[in-house]
Amino acid sequence: MDWLLLLEWFIKSFVLVLVLLGGFAYLTLFERRVLARMQVRIGPNRVGPQGLLQPIADAIKLIFKEEFTPAKAEKVLFLLAPILTVVPALVIVATLPWGPDIQIGEYTLKLYIGNINVGVLYITAIASVAVYGITIAGWASNNKYALMGGLRSTAQMISYELSMGFCFVIVIMLGNSMNLIDIVNAQRTVWFVLLQPAGFVVFFITALAELNRAPFDMPEAEQELAAGFHSEYSGMKFALFFMAEYTKMITLSAIIVTFFLGGYLGPFVDELPFLGPIYMAMKIVVLLFMMVWVRATLPRIRYDRLMEFGWKVLIPLSLILVFVTSFGVLLAEEYQQFAISVWVVTSLVSLGIGYWFALMVDGMLRRKSHA
Repeated sequence: MDWLLLLEWFIKSFVLVLVLLGGFAYLTLFERRVLARMQVRIGPNRVGPQGLLQPIADAIKLIFKEEFTPAKAEKVLFLLAPILTVVPALVIVATLPWGPDIQIGEYTLKLYIGNINVGVLYITAIASVAVYGITIAGWASNNKYALMGGLRSTAQMISYELSMGFCFVIVIMLGNSMNLIDIVNAQRTVWFVLLQPAGFVVFFITALAELNRAPFDMPEAEQELAAGFHSEYSGMKFALFFMAEYTKMITLSAIIVTFFLGGYLGPFVDELPFLGPIYMAMKIVVLLFMMVWVRATLPRIRYDRLMEFGWKVLIPLSLILVFVTSFGVLLAEEYQQFAISVWVVTSLVSLGIGYWFALMVDGMLRRKSHA
């Protein structure tokens, strides 16, 4: 029985990694086509029908591209850094439920690899490991610009992870559990995005900062740091950093879906369990489109404003949302007959607080622009 269980875990892991790697490849095509449509230009359309073979062409180019290693680089750490960045992006989804249990004869197929009671803590622990890869990449390159880029990206990720952690607390309170399956099941009545919409927005913003995506894409600030921590990387080593970013786009979108958008839940999912992964994929694609939309719309934030936004706006806002959510949970449990009214008021209060913070940020930016 133990061997069968190990074989099941291996097959699930293998399939999940293949899906993530395939998703990473075609997410690059998806982004380039969407950006081209939004910016009224032509995207990749020559390699294969409608450009569908463009990711394969890019992979072949990177595989055969010559790699350079700086003469005085720390070669072991220089090689290890891309691996430390990409591996957490793959293993972080091990506890995410992708659908309900599917009964196949006498066999029950569980659409997750591991079900642990502290799934939220597992996600936070694994997500924090990627910071080491960026720091090591900048230091091991023996390049001052790469080191500065690595330190800047690390400071950004750590700063915004604090706000993300408070959003985790909000989800734990709403779901009354750190188990991801329990959190999904707690949203059968109403998705958490409706109970705490401002928390969803804060989580989405911190996810962009965690990914180093626009408008928080400091590593891509070529005019300042010659591409940041990965300046000295080329070929497949650079491809691993590229893979880590786009794979984490998928995994963080899946986490947001699980925490705020009901996970795999949807119409008729209990009667037709195979709809669960389909609903999950559809929600993930919507969030990926939003990330691409943000990149096509917003300019890069200046670094001092980026850090000020994280420390002076998002952290206080997320702390206030934690207190508002805790009051909502206590009042809903104390006055169960008025639970709906309590959550409506809580949702409106959180939206009002978020709007007030948005006005404060707008005023702060206007004052600095005039100065």
